[in-house]
Amino acid sequence: MKSLVAMLVVFIGCCSNVFFLELLIKEDSGSGNLITFAQFVVIAVEGFITTMRFGTKKTEVPFTEYLKMVLMFFIVSVTNNYALSFNIALPLHMIFRAGSLLANMILGILILKKRYTTMKYLSVIMISIGISICTIASAKELNHSESENQISSVGDFVWWIVGILLLTFALFMSARMGIMQEVMYSKFGKHPREALFFTHALPLPGFLLLFGDISKHIQIANMSAPLDSTVISVIPFLNTLPRIWIYLLGNVFTQSICINAVFVLTTECSSLAVTLVVTLRKFVSLLFSIWYFQNPFTALHWFGTILVFGGTLVFSDIPNLMRQKSKVN
Repeated sequence: MKSLVAMLVVFIGCCSNVFFLELLIKEDSGSGNLITFAQFVVIAVEGFITTMRFGTKKTEVPFTEYLKMVLMFFIVSVTNNYALSFNIALPLHMIFRAGSLLANMILGILILKKRYTTMKYLSVIMISIGISICTIASAKELNHSESENQISSVGDFVWWIVGILLLTFALFMSARMGIMQEVMYSKFGKHPREALFFTHALPLPGFLLLFGDISKHIQIANMSAPLDSTVISVIPFLNTLPRIWIYLLGNVFTQSICINAVFVLTTECSSLAVTLVVTLRKFVSLLFSIWYFQNPFTALHWFGTILVFGGTLVFSDIPNLMRQKSKVN
């Protein structure tokens, strides 16, 4: 029963998080650093209270090990959200992040000297082709679209390319961080709650470097209009709050729910179930973004998306795991 509740909360929390993120980007496309900062503060405070017990709990992993990860995690998080400022539509953003297996495999071969089965190589080829197709389709669509992400000049197209390069950089940096975590866990055991706290708390001073940008978007948030009268009539006190702050509150709250639900899921379910739920959740978020926000999505986008998510499932070897599980039962 607990695992079913966790699955349900993963879908509700994580999909709601993407919903609030898109609302924020629609209002202020350059608010990525503000969003990242708010998420880090909330998760760090929560971790300090619940995981570290106000600093009284002894760490399971040496503090110096976390320091190695912090800079990398900070750069990945800021880069991912900052890329949205460069004409990157959220569906393309989600597809890119779903292609993390590609970067993981490449770095696993280069750094850890790993070798994979033919099916895993095939899956990564599928993911690579899928991401390439979606990127090319987005470039074509943005030239003709009337959406907020429209490319109207050569200069804008160059900035869109910068956004793609930022996403690619973040993808490989995230994979490198994953390998670092893998090595760390093999030495000291798995302590995900503790790692979650330190990777969000230690980078907070780094946001001083982004103070100018964050303060600028705080001013934009303060000047944003309140929610429309339909919502205000249901919850009257909201008429005094700028809508960006309401969206940001919803984003950081659902981010916390999403992360905690995934953590519970990993402790209650098999890796097969976790892989299925997380992959399906990403796909549902993508579909919702396309439908609700009317984001451009062509036949090429669909083809590329199927390759990306299909490749993810093939990489996870889910059919084989299901067969083995049925034999055991």
